[in-house]
Amino acid sequence: MIELIVSDMDGTLLNGKMKVSETNAKAIKAAMNQGIHFMVATGRGFTEAQPLLKEVGINCSFITLNGAQVYNEEGSVIQNIGIDKQSVHEIVAAIKKRNLYCEMTTSNGIYSDNKAKRIESVASLLFETNPDTTYKMAVVLAAARLEIMNINYVEDYEELVHDDSIEVLKIIAFSDDGRKVLGPLTEELEKSGELAITASFVNNIEINNINAQKGIALEAAAKKLNIPLENIMTLGDNFNDVSMLKVAGYSFAMENAEEEVKTYAKYITTSNNNDGIAHAINLALNDQLDSAKSPTFVERTE
Repeated sequence: MIELIVSDMDGTLLNGKMKVSETNAKAIKAAMNQGIHFMVATGRGFTEAQPLLKEVGINCSFITLNGAQVYNEEGSVIQNIGIDKQSVHEIVAAIKKRNLYCEMTTSNGIYSDNKAKRIESVASLLFETNPDTTYKMAVVLAAARLEIMNINYVEDYEELVHDDSIEVLKIIAFSDDGRKVLGPLTEELEKSGELAITASFVNNIEINNINAQKGIALEAAAKKLNIPLENIMTLGDNFNDVSMLKVAGYSFAMENAEEEVKTYAKYITTSNNNDGIAHAINLALNDQLDSAKSPTFVERTE
């Protein structure tokens, strides 16, 4: 019996146009009308995530920044897990040593030290997820999106390191060379044992406190709601979703998910561009989950 549905956003709930489709919204509302709780778990910050759900009339709680922040349905923060400032200093130094661009999400919003690179990173994402969109058009769309998003710009991230009033919750680094460059960076940063490093796309890594993970935040939320983990459905497509796929009784990977991520899911649904969320919810509500079982799932005991 499913009592809680938890969905990732990019590559999962959102289609290639970065929207929640009408079909997905309708299925979510149908589940909520049956008394099933719905929650979003995303690497995005709240100000980037909440408007996209509000746009389709869905009010829900949020796990944001991969678990660094949790918001209730009223939009109030109920949990913050940041990265200590010495670690922030060392992370930025390692990123800059490789001449890579990065952004920080903090208790005071999102910060960038390069507006052009900010637009370029969003444009690359839009271009990669929308084959029919030219890169030039993606840049135009990215610039337009940034105009309505609350982005703060600083000359140097050391300003944030030395500001005791601001807590750094997540750092995201980008590289068009993907794992070739980001893999060694990940290995270097993981040596501290204090960081959780995942990815939401092939061109980034997302860096959090080791205790800021979607699965950990989900377990805490389920405990507060008095919902057993076996009665939870989770849906995701990338490595920052693995921790919540592993703990839920009903775990779905999108058809467009990374192949390794699919091995952690018990079920496979259709792609994010083919209303995969609605497909999974409808299978669950109609007791047809056997038809979506993942051939790659292996029961794990760790």
